[in-house]
Amino acid sequence: MQHHLKRVQLIDRLGFKALWLRDVPFNVPNFGDAGQTFDPFTYLGYLAGQTTNIALGVASIALPLHHPVHVAKSAATVDQLSNGRLILEVASGDRYEEYPAMGIDYEHRGELFREAFTYIRKAQESFPILESNHYGNLKGNIDMLPKPTAHKIPLLITGSSRQTLEWNAENGDGWMSYPQDVNVISQWRNLVAKNKSYNKPFMQPLYVDLQQDDDFKPLPIHLGLRIGVNYLIDYLRRLEDIGVNHVALNLRFNSMDIDRTLEYLAEKTLPHFQKTLIEQKVS
Repeated sequence: MQHHLKRVQLIDRLGFKALWLRDVPFNVPNFGDAGQTFDPFTYLGYLAGQTTNIALGVASIALPLHHPVHVAKSAATVDQLSNGRLILEVASGDRYEEYPAMGIDYEHRGELFREAFTYIRKAQESFPILESNHYGNLKGNIDMLPKPTAHKIPLLITGSSRQTLEWNAENGDGWMSYPQDVNVISQWRNLVAKNKSYNKPFMQPLYVDLQQDDDFKPLPIHLGLRIGVNYLIDYLRRLEDIGVNHVALNLRFNSMDIDRTLEYLAEKTLPHFQKTLIEQKVS
């Protein structure tokens, strides 16, 4: 985290669209990392005052590990402090060791996720009414403040979160998953069209080890590619063609200087997708 703020401000200036943090309460050694170390909401509140344009995302809050009123209040606070730039991704969590450490039943995380998700949605209403098996009841006589800057904070579901794709398409505002083939993305699109009159994005992460040779042919790495920028542009266009709306680039395995890599990606890659972004805003 030593140079993280400087790099966040750099990508904000360069025109990247979103920054993603993670919710990792404990360092679980067999997972290989501890995320960004800092509490996500505390750090997002800090970054809200240090940035101007970039969306501030958390991918993802493990809902069963938190009381939903704390998630709802923290998220609304960051949303207010950032003038509506928060994107809240939520998940059921997958680091088993965290659950017994907090006295939470790992096997019931799917049910806990659904209840917490509904609670957060209702808490954004005025004086909400809600009955919950695990998190308490809201009887319409108390309210949670602050409220989001818009009518709701976007809630994007990560992976399956122990739910069916149908449930996620009906209830979430978008879906983030490891790379999926075109048939799965098409299934998502069809379910969204069936349930809602507005589109919901599909997002995915991509580990990138960018090479100095622009024509370096892709080689597979863990959940991503060692690749030259020309092939990266082509790959991102292919993802766009099959219905991917947003790609979160992860430079964990990157071998080039990180600042140089970010500047090079902004110079060589982002201009190819600006036209698409402008057209989406106009439509």
